[in-house]
Amino acid sequence: MTSQSSPTAQAAPTWSFLGPAGTFTEMALRQVAPDDVVLDPCQDVPTALDRVRDRNADAAVVPIENSVEGGVNATLDNLVAGAPLVITAEMAVPITFVLAGREGTTLTDVTAISTHPHAWAQCRGWVHQHLPEASYVAGTSTSAPAKALAAAEDPGRLDYQAVLCNPLAAEQYGLTVIAGGVADNPGAVTRFVKVTRPGRVGPSTGADKTTLLVQAPAERAGALLAMLQQFATRGVNLTRIESRPTGDALGRYRFSIDVEGHIRDERVQAAFIGLHRTCPFVRFLGSYPRLDGAQVVVPAGTSDKDFIVARSWVGDLLDGRTL
Repeated sequence: MTSQSSPTAQAAPTWSFLGPAGTFTEMALRQVAPDDVVLDPCQDVPTALDRVRDRNADAAVVPIENSVEGGVNATLDNLVAGAPLVITAEMAVPITFVLAGREGTTLTDVTAISTHPHAWAQCRGWVHQHLPEASYVAGTSTSAPAKALAAAEDPGRLDYQAVLCNPLAAEQYGLTVIAGGVADNPGAVTRFVKVTRPGRVGPSTGADKTTLLVQAPAERAGALLAMLQQFATRGVNLTRIESRPTGDALGRYRFSIDVEGHIRDERVQAAFIGLHRTCPFVRFLGSYPRLDGAQVVVPAGTSDKDFIVARSWVGDLLDGRTL
């Protein structure tokens, strides 16, 4: 794989990602990227996704969900704010953090720490126990503060003396590990997605997931229930649902939802039709193979065959062939 700071016109595909080099996002990207991919590290998630919208990149890899902190708001919000994009693959990376600093830095030297907000949330218990007076400086990623700290000609002018990053970033930028295993939850995992411009939807594999954004019907009693019943009555199981404010008024929300199944499945299509009829906003964000490869269990009466047979029966009724 090669790396670049700006896309160039060439045959090899360009993939943008939350950079700089050494992020967990790069680790996720390397799980699925082709060997000849050109890497385009970006300063934040919106920039990485806009590279795809602007056709300066063929795909982007960004974090979407963490097992400790839940959804990554920068990703969820940007997927609805700009021109449509779709998810075509998902990856997972176990999250391991170290506290790192420049050579000679000790724990007693650290009064401020920089990292990405999600990383801070996953390590704040350790920090509170070992560095209760340390302050937090937000970073755009886990490796950006590490890169800045390593490159600083005068480290004293930075607002922090140490960073929380993955061991790869600490090694890559030549920082010293002050403390290892600093995550509060050693089993934490972050889910990443590959995002591309919309195109013809691929076939169902039987082990798929579909992501969408939905705004609930008009504010009234049972509005959320009515939205969820569009899935329940068609036998479509939800694996994730998170609310995000629409941003235009208090109390107005959209929901980021993952469901079991593929948009080519009859039951999923029926649920989408119901949502489109009753909800003010629905955005399809892609159907893609599940990371775990688990086959979706289809409830009785909701298989493709069941829908096709029922539709044929109605057709017979309309044509007078069945009483």
